[in-house]
Amino acid sequence: MNPASRKNLFILSFTLLVVMLGYGMVMPIMPFYIEHFGAGGTELGWMMSTYSLMQLIFAPLWGILSDRCGRKPILSIGVLGYAITLFMFGLAKTFTMLFIARSLSGILSSATMPTAMAYISDNTAQKEKSKGMGQLGAMIGAGVILGPLIAGLLSTDSLSLPFFVGSGLAFVALLLVIFLLPESRIASSTTVHPPPLNGQIPTNEPVPAEPEHPRTRDIYVRVLLSPAGILLLLIFIMSFGMTNFQGMIGLYVIDKFAFDTTQVGAIWMVMGIVMIVSQGVLVGPLTERLGEQRLIKIGLLGGAIGFVLVALAIDYITTLLALGFFILTLALIGPALNSYISVFAGEHQGTVMGLNSAATSLGRVVGPLWGGYIYDINIEYPFFSGAATLALGWLVSLIGFQKQTKQ
Repeated sequence: MNPASRKNLFILSFTLLVVMLGYGMVMPIMPFYIEHFGAGGTELGWMMSTYSLMQLIFAPLWGILSDRCGRKPILSIGVLGYAITLFMFGLAKTFTMLFIARSLSGILSSATMPTAMAYISDNTAQKEKSKGMGQLGAMIGAGVILGPLIAGLLSTDSLSLPFFVGSGLAFVALLLVIFLLPESRIASSTTVHPPPLNGQIPTNEPVPAEPEHPRTRDIYVRVLLSPAGILLLLIFIMSFGMTNFQGMIGLYVIDKFAFDTTQVGAIWMVMGIVMIVSQGVLVGPLTERLGEQRLIKIGLLGGAIGFVLVALAIDYITTLLALGFFILTLALIGPALNSYISVFAGEHQGTVMGLNSAATSLGRVVGPLWGGYIYDINIEYPFFSGAATLALGWLVSLIGFQKQTKQ
């Protein structure tokens, strides 16, 4: 990767780090905000679900716009919107204002992830894409870990201060995007890439340009019926399984083992460190050695086994080991999927990455609801359900990748 590409990757990584810092800071403070405004668990559930729902709806639209208007303007809108909505959080005096700010945050921040991934796909050779996606994933993991820690330190005197700090960091990221990040997508009448989404091996022959502005519905249908559709299904399966786990693991170890806050915090810290190391360090070399298809299969099967190991853990040490194995295998899937799906995106990188984010968001909407429901039946059911889900994903990958290879 040349120096210019490394600089661009740094800017994109910092931008996603800031966005996920804001996300991480919101999570531990939100219950206190809700209580302060006299709201309850129902209102909190609606507000958290609305955020993911807005991302589900708008991420694909932002992706299409980035294909048409360029990556830099859409990324700038997303970061600016996120900065403004965090500032609104800090100023909120009523639950209604808080709900509006959260909804707007989901709408506008959903422009950042698909655009950043499309930017990487525009500027990175295929053999280096998994490494670039892995670094973005590592920054996302770092933001999720550091966000709650920063929120805890800054909120001792004021619940609003973490949001104002997060807003300031977002404005710094915006300045980097505006002044230092070059545009990556240049419109042209012909291209040396393959016809978008056809799943064929690229050639160097120019092909006719597609209509400049095809209908959004037609684009969606075409993507879902292409080889990328299988990968989007796997992304949803992974997100659904992961949020089954994330939503219940804290409550699970308290109910089963009576872990204290220090032990629960250590669990999240270990998981975060494993994710950062695996996505920031291991993904690139493993992708070069094994290839994306094999890495995805290994990750799905390993994640299914990891779910079972977590359910069978008998004490603190075995829980840490099971969770470490689970996160290690599952962390390999995301960058490999993001890299592999870009192969079939052609000139619709933004569109496909937008649908990628939408599939992830759909899993985040449905996963916690399902996990919470079956947890009340049996506290181990979410983990066995997650294992079954990832095992299904493994079978889908075996069949789907075999068909892609034959095309």
